Amino acid sequence: MIKEKEHFNGSQNYVASEQLMRSVNIAMALEKPLLIKGEPGTGKTMLAEAISKALDKELIIWNIKSTTKAQDGLYVYDVVQRLYDSQFGGEGVDDIKKYVKLGKLGEAFNSEKQVILLIDEIDKADLEFPNDLLWELDKMEFYIPETKETIKAKQRPIVIITSNAEKELPDAFLRRCIFHYIEFPSQELMEEIVKVHFDSLDEKLLAQVMDTFYWIREMDIQKKPSTSEVIDWIQALEIGGVSPELIKKEVPFAGVLLKKNEDLETLERVKRRFKY
Repeated sequence: MIKEKEHFNGSQNYVASEQLMRSVNIAMALEKPLLIKGEPGTGKTMLAEAISKALDKELIIWNIKSTTKAQDGLYVYDVVQRLYDSQFGGEGVDDIKKYVKLGKLGEAFNSEKQVILLIDEIDKADLEFPNDLLWELDKMEFYIPETKETIKAKQRPIVIITSNAEKELPDAFLRRCIFHYIEFPSQELMEEIVKVHFDSLDEKLLAQVMDTFYWIREMDIQKKPSTSEVIDWIQALEIGGVSPELIKKEVPFAGVLLKKNEDLETLERVKRRFKY
C-alpha cells in the first residue's frame, strides 16, 4: 500500500485525470520510472512540478537535448581544469573529487531526502541514450572510476520521464517503465483546467472559447493549438475586451492559437466557407 503522504491526488494548479493519478501512484508503489507521452501542451512537464508540490519534495529537472549523453546526467570529470591547475600550481590538484561534478541523476541519488527527478523529452537524444541508463535506473547507482567511488541512491527518487514520441524508445527501456499516454483533455476537463487559471471568467466567453477552440482543433491543420495556447488566447480576449458573440465569428487574435501561416490560411478558408 502507498503511504498517504506519498499518494498523488493532483494539485491546486494541476488538474489530472483519474487514469493519470492512478499511473503516478502505481509507479511510486512499484518504484519504477513513469514514462509520460502525449502531444505537446498536454502538461507532461507540469506533471512533475505538480507531484513535487503535492508531495512537498524537491524537483530536479534534467532537460534532454539532441547532444545530451547519459554520462552527462551521472557526473562530469573536469580533466582540463585539473591539468590547468597542475600547470599553474593550483592547490588540491591531487584531490580528484574536487574535479568531479555530479549531473542531475547524480544529484538525485546523492540527496538525503527523496526527490522528484524529471528526465524531460528523452526522445530528443540519440537512440542509445535510454539504453545507456538501464543499469542506473534499475539499480539506482553508478560507479565513478576516477575516484573509485560508487554513488548509490540514498533515497530512491520518483522518476518522471517525458517523451513527445519523436522517436521510438528501445523495448528494454520500455519494459522498465510504467507507461501513460496523456490524451488531449476533453472539453469538460479543459474547462476545469481553464478555471484553475482564471478566478472569475465570464461563462458566455468560456462557452464560446471552448466551442471555437475545439472547432479549430478539428480542422485539417499542421499544428493544433494546445492547452497553454488556449489559456493565452483567453487572456488576449479579456485584454482586448472582445464580446463573446464575436469569438467564433471573427476568431480574434488567431495568431495566439495558430503559429503557422498555412494554418491561419486554413482557418480563413473555413470561416469563409461557413460564412462566419
